[in-house]
Parts: sequence; C-alpha cells; structure tokens
Amino acid sequence: MKKILIGTCLSAYCLFAFSFSANAQYALKDADKQYELFNYSKAIDLYEQAYKKKQTLHAAERLANAYALVYNYKQAESWYAIAAKMPGSSPENILGYAKALQGNSKYSEAKAQYLNYIDKKKGVSEKQQAVWLASCDSALKWIRNPKKIELINQQALNSIQSDWGAVNYQGGVVFTSDRSNSKLNTPEGKPFLRFDGSKEPDKKVYGWTGNGYLKLYIKPSANDSLQLFPIKTGTRYHVGSASFTADGKTMYFTLTRITDELERLKKQPTTVNVEIFSSTKGADGVWGEPVSFAYNNVNSYSVGDPFITTDGDSLYFVSNMPGGQGGTDIYVCLKTDAGAWGKPINLKEVNTEGNERSPVFDEKDNFYFSSDGRVGMGGLDVYQALREKVNIGQIENMGYPFNSPQDDFGFSLNEKGGIVYLSSNREGGLGSDDIYAIDQKMILAFKLEGRVFDKNSNQPIAGALVTLAKVNGAVLKTETDENGGYRFNLAKESEYNVTGEKTNYRTDVENLATIGLTTSSVLTQNLYLEAVVINKAIKLENIYYDFDKWNIRPDAAVELDKLVKIMTDNPTIWIELGSHTDSRGKDAYNLSLSQKRAESAVAYIISRGIDKNRITAQGYGETQLLNKCSNGVECSEEAHQLNRRTEFKIVKQ
Repeated sequence: MKKILIGTCLSAYCLFAFSFSANAQYALKDADKQYELFNYSKAIDLYEQAYKKKQTLHAAERLANAYALVYNYKQAESWYAIAAKMPGSSPENILGYAKALQGNSKYSEAKAQYLNYIDKKKGVSEKQQAVWLASCDSALKWIRNPKKIELINQQALNSIQSDWGAVNYQGGVVFTSDRSNSKLNTPEGKPFLRFDGSKEPDKKVYGWTGNGYLKLYIKPSANDSLQLFPIKTGTRYHVGSASFTADGKTMYFTLTRITDELERLKKQPTTVNVEIFSSTKGADGVWGEPVSFAYNNVNSYSVGDPFITTDGDSLYFVSNMPGGQGGTDIYVCLKTDAGAWGKPINLKEVNTEGNERSPVFDEKDNFYFSSDGRVGMGGLDVYQALREKVNIGQIENMGYPFNSPQDDFGFSLNEKGGIVYLSSNREGGLGSDDIYAIDQKMILAFKLEGRVFDKNSNQPIAGALVTLAKVNGAVLKTETDENGGYRFNLAKESEYNVTGEKTNYRTDVENLATIGLTTSSVLTQNLYLEAVVINKAIKLENIYYDFDKWNIRPDAAVELDKLVKIMTDNPTIWIELGSHTDSRGKDAYNLSLSQKRAESAVAYIISRGIDKNRITAQGYGETQLLNKCSNGVECSEEAHQLNRRTEFKIVKQ
C-alpha cells in the first residue's frame, strides 16, 4: 500500500472512465480494462476466470504482474513461473519470476533465474547484475545467521488491511492505515469534483487494492481506543505518514487531493501526485488549516515521507522530481533565516537507481532509510549510516530479521535514538503491512533442528525453504543445506508452526511448542514434501453420499476439510474435484448425479474460504471405471465400490 502512495511511480491515480460491467463471456476484455485502470483486485478475478476458459500467455503474465503489484508474492511466483514457460514469453517474465522467488525467500532459486534472465536479456548493466546476485548470496548468509532481536506485531494497532508509519506522539501512537471502519470514518460529504462524461474516483474504495483510502489514526494511550487523527485535510482520498516537531505543535504529512490545479484528461486516467502539507496546533489544541509545502507539484511529481528534525530546521522527504537518480530519491530542505524552506538538496551519496524511502535522523547523527536499489534481502530494506560532518558514512544493511524479503520501511525512533517501530509486509502479519516493535532483549532457550525429505523417495531436499512462525509472534526463514538440514533458535513458553516448501512440491506444516519445557534441549522436527504431479488423480477416502443424494454428510465434511487444508497450505494450486459412480443405473442419470455431487463438494470447500476460481467441479458418472465392471457385467459389491469415488487433480501449481 505504501508503494501505491509513494513508490515506483509515486503517484495515486484517479480513474476517470466509463463504468462497465464484467461478464464471463468477455472476462478477458473486461479484465484488460480493469487492469489498465489499475483496479487490480477486480482484474485478478476476471483474468483467472479467463484463464480457466483458455490458457493464454496474455492472461498468465497479466495475472503475474497484477499479483506482484498487490504484493502477493506467492501468487506472483506461481503465475510468473507459468508465463515464463509459455511459447512466446518475454525475458521480462523470467525477471518477474526471479523477483517473486526472492520475495518468497527462495534465494537459491532466485539467483538461478536472475542468471537465466541475464543470459537471455542482453545488455543488463554489470552494476545491476552485481546487485541482484550479491543480494541473493548475502540474504542466504543473513537468514542463516539471524540477529538476536525479535519483531513484535503490534496487534493493538494493526488490522487486516495496511497499517504503517507509526510514530510516538505525546504518550500515544500516530500511524497510517487504509482500514475500512465506518465508526471511525468521517461522514460522506458532497462530491467536490464533477467531470463531463467521466466518473470521479470512488470515495470509499481504492481500486488498486480494493481497500479504503489511507488515513491518519491515533491511539492516545494503551487503554484508549483508536481514533481518527483530528486534523482537517480537505480531502476524501489518501492522507499518509506524519512527522512531528519536538514540541509536538507542528506536523508534516502527505495527502492526495483533487483541485482546480489538476490537469484533467477527459475519459483518460489522470494522475494525482502526492503532496506534503504541514499544520500547526493552536493554543486551543485545534490543528490549523494545512499549509502546502513550497515544492509540491501535483501535475509533475510527488513528494512524501516527510521527516522533520528535532530542531525543526531540516525537512527530509522523498520525491521523484526531475533530476533525481532513480525512482524516488531522498532530499532535504534547510530552513532559511526568513523561516522559509530552501531549495531541495539531493542526497546523492545515498540515492540509487532504485527507490529510497523513510529518511530518519536521530540526535547522534545516525541516519536510517529504506532502499530497494542496494544489496538487500528483497523489496525495501532498512539501512543505517553515520553522518560525518556534511557527509554520509558507510552504509550498512540492518540484516535479518530486521529486514525481510518483503518491504521494510516506515520506522521511527525512541527518545534514545534507536528504532522503536518498523513497518513491513512480511509474512505472519495481520494485514498487508503491519507495524512491529523491536525487542533487542530476546531470550533464546531452545534449539530446533530437522531435515526436509522427499516424501516418496525419502531423499533429503537441499535448498528447501523452511519457515518458523511463532504463534502471535514473528516469522523466521532459512534454506536447507546440502543435506536437507535446517536449524532455528526457539524462545521458551512459545508455540510455533514450522513449514517446509519447495517449488514443485506440496507444503508440509507441523506444530511444536516449548511450553512446559524446563531444561535446555534440542527439538527435532523433520518435514516431508510430496512432489506435485499435474493432472494426477488423488482419491479422497471415505467420501460417502446417501442413496440418490448429493448433500455433504458430516463424515464427508471431515474428509473434505483435509482438502481445504491442502489448498490453504498451498495457496497457489488449482484443483479439479471429480465425482465418479459405478455402472449400475442409466448412464445419463449417473452423469447427472455425479455432477451434482461434485458441485456439492465444491460448494462446501468454497464455503470454507477457498476462492471459487481455484476449484472446478467435474462429474464423470461411469465414464472412468477402474475395473471391468461396466454395463451388464456382473461384479461384487466391493468391485462396484471401487468405482464410486471422489478424486482431486492439481491442474495448476
């Protein structure tokens, strides 16, 4: 979400176009329209429907791109892998695949795909090649040697949407969120713009994510409930991260607004760039009218991520204004003797060809910022450097698990200068972006060791990704060594889920705990991964129906729940659920009955939270008998029973 506000394109987009309704027959055409309007949440659903009808490269690579743009790395990896193998695929799909693998911590596989892309796409600069390959190598070292810190999810602040940019403010916490909560949102006002023949943006739902618009919230104290931050912004659209002066009386923040200054393109998407504003609190405690930053330019570029130093004399921010080195660069404006902001100064020793974000200085001249243009774990990583007079000293990656393969950004400092809050869309959170507190005093009491095996061959799997997720806690990852081995440190009195996964295998998930353990010990947990074979029928045991019925019995529901778990543990697979009858009865009747039973089972699985696009019902009747018991052949009841079955096939990984 934060990248939507400030990121690769550093723009929020207003979509002024004719409305239209999607239907199954024209799913691909409608998907293209939604994609071009950046309504990715709608486009994904339509592209998946189109792909189920006809497996085209266009649909596959659009799905890959759309999932990448909404930061669903698992789905992006799956679709880039499919698109990269299809006839006529471009090398860019290989690059997308490499980045998705990196985003999923599969660094060894990511490095192989980066090399594959470099081989096929001539002309990649040596500097860029070095960053990609060194990032994969460095990340493997970091995750195998994690720092002894723990990131604690701030569940009192986080939601299932995007929450980020937390800063301490007068005993409370101020942060940014796109949660949808009618009790906290402001009342709907009159539309403030009309466009001849066009539609203004939806005021409640942001098409890119399908969530609400960003707003500033405050939790005044641990015992208080969340409130909208009481500032008049004059916009129904995004209001972003805030930075306060030391006395708490002036704040800087970002917003998007539609004004008369905006150059609107009739019947075409119009870009609304992000701007910085400031506000000062009066003696009555009321925040004043927002004041536009001198270097805002709503039609040409965005400015965001403001950070005001404690002395109030320097305003750091990021922008994609002309003259920069990459997507978004870090700038600073110094206050003049007249109290105005001087011209923006580009921090050239920090900025890269990528995107820089979240500049923060402490009083000891430690400089923290995020970047996706340096050697890192993937996405935005946090870096630290010491300012030496007017220069920035050696820049160092903060390592793992401070950084993750996803985006780590939006941090703030405590009174001693250390980072107190970090924002990240890493796995294990409540929503797309979550706010974490940093615990430097984690006490490690136990060790976990294990190996990952091929379930069928019992051979160890090297390079498998193992994830340790502490219940209500942080997530750690590592890759298995050449013997399939892995190891983690564990905290006491804690519960964990440990997951093994590898491309072309089904995931294995196990649970363990250190609760009640009184002496230091080493826990062992091996994991067994089953290779995926596309279109291989797998029988579901003990799925029974009453005679001439197709409703799901309680005993069948227990078995179908196992399939729900498989699909939950393996979120990228699509399946076909097939129902078969024996040969007794009329062929047409059996075909109809099996279709109803398959559809009933699929409806049950969808009711358990599985996306409808991932599962298809297919009734086979008596068309695929497993033995000789066809029409007119006398067979035992046991032989007929063999043909009455429910199966599933994985049709897409």
